Amino acid sequence: MTHRHAIKDKVALIAGGGKNLGGLIARDLAQQGAKAIAIHYNSAASEAEALATVAAVKDLGAQAIAVRGDLTKAAAVQKLFADTVAAFGRPDIAINTVGKVLKKPMHEISEAEFDEMSDVNSKAAFFFLKEAGIHVNDHGKVVTLVTSLLGAFTPFYASYAGTKAPVEHYTRAAAKELGARGISVTAVGPGPMDTPFFYPAEGADAVAYHKTAAALSGFSKTGLTDIEDVVPFIRHLVSDGWWITGQTILINGGYTTK
Repeated sequence: MTHRHAIKDKVALIAGGGKNLGGLIARDLAQQGAKAIAIHYNSAASEAEALATVAAVKDLGAQAIAVRGDLTKAAAVQKLFADTVAAFGRPDIAINTVGKVLKKPMHEISEAEFDEMSDVNSKAAFFFLKEAGIHVNDHGKVVTLVTSLLGAFTPFYASYAGTKAPVEHYTRAAAKELGARGISVTAVGPGPMDTPFFYPAEGADAVAYHKTAAALSGFSKTGLTDIEDVVPFIRHLVSDGWWITGQTILINGGYTTK
């Protein structure tokens, strides 16, 4: 691995980095020798988990801070990057794991629900990529989490997959715009993950279906996508995998394909 693309001594920012997949990514980057990690969390409800992740990252030898913010507001995204720069300098790695799921028939979705889904899944991602383009160092790496439902033909996820879908284009546009600076930009779509993010939106029958839907589900601990199986791909994309850019990569054991 060349020094330019090594994780060692790099500064990382992880939106939604306090728990679930984001928290595991933070720990992994620290284990890989990252110098400092800014860990974003959304609200008081997730503060304790974010602080636990900060402590774990520090125990692994990296510097860390927790930054609270509602990233559906562009000003909060600006502040997240500004706080990171103030604490550690310009980031080399920026990862956005923020998302919200809603499973409902289209005719039951209110305007307020649609607006919230659009703000969390699409607007926040757009402004995260905007600020990453301004603040990330040359030869940096930017990754946004989307969903494997972008490869599905299914009902009830119109507001979820539909508001993640624009992020594919944002990714392509940012990859083209930032490529001259050596910055890679990718979107990663995990399958249904065995985390608290997944279960509240699904009934028992749906959970049972998702646990058997992937081609490799019989070899997963739960039948779902394990976050431990996603992290190595993120690690690759923000290091040796720099030549991958502008792509949407589905990491799901054959749950969907596109």
